Amino acid sequence: METTLRDAARAEDAILTRAAQRGDAPALATLLERHRPGMRAVALSLLGPGPDADDVMQEAALVALRRIADVRDPQAVGPWLRMVVRNACRSLLRESRRTEPVDEVPLPPAGASPEQLLDRHALRDWIWEAVEELSPALRLPLVLRYFSSGVTSYQQIAEACAVPVGTVRSRLHQARGQLAQTLAATSASAHDDTARRTEASWQEAHDTLAAAERGEFEKVVRDRYSPEVSLLSGGHRLGGVGLMLVGMDSDLAAGVRQRPRHVVAGRSLVVWEMDLVNPPDAPDHCPPGVAWIMNLEGGRISELSLYHAARPAASRELRAA
Repeated sequence: METTLRDAARAEDAILTRAAQRGDAPALATLLERHRPGMRAVALSLLGPGPDADDVMQEAALVALRRIADVRDPQAVGPWLRMVVRNACRSLLRESRRTEPVDEVPLPPAGASPEQLLDRHALRDWIWEAVEELSPALRLPLVLRYFSSGVTSYQQIAEACAVPVGTVRSRLHQARGQLAQTLAATSASAHDDTARRTEASWQEAHDTLAAAERGEFEKVVRDRYSPEVSLLSGGHRLGGVGLMLVGMDSDLAAGVRQRPRHVVAGRSLVVWEMDLVNPPDAPDHCPPGVAWIMNLEGGRISELSLYHAARPAASRELRAA
């Protein structure tokens, strides 16, 4: 009898998993709820009761949302979900032993970016609709943490948002909790086509840089940016349209070029991660990369924050030698 019940439960898991992999949001919500007790038992066994276990449960749910398409044996989704929790717990325990807060989001070793993983299944649209419901203060750290490719550690997010690491942790905790509630409330709703929006943003990034190299960046700013746009770095306002135009012209005149590497596109928040290509005679003119973090209001960019990736210490020491 027990074997029959277990087989029936596995068969039902397989049905729900296949439905979730086809983009059925209610099926995934049901699947997570079915296995919540087992997932929580793993978290409590490794971390004990408390806020860390709650954080890991939230983290694991987000990882499951993004990676459900990777489950190869739908009948074994229960052990897979418990493995996701176990990996998140181990990452948290490793992190707690470090002086420098560096974190790990469990991802498959295929080398795909988070956005590419998300694009594998229709659930991305459901997730993004829920992300849009967050306040700007909570939305930005969550998007950087789970959807960017190079600004994912707590320290990097803290620098990009110009807040302490402890504030990043607190905001991510709040964001995950609110996101879980919103996902549950909107599982049966219609959602925007995130893939189409992301593809359009990739094209816009390429078009913007091409226009800048033709000397037409001012037209792009006039068409896409608010007249009162603010340019920020490190949380400090540097200026507006005038400084943006001068900065772009200055970099181009110095021989610096930007190449889009990764795009995250929501309705109200867009992140373009760029590689910076320095001229051969000035290889250290700019850091190796920059993220354009853009807030939108009414379809126009109202705030542009630039986050420059630091050059690795080994590279600096090699050049100095």
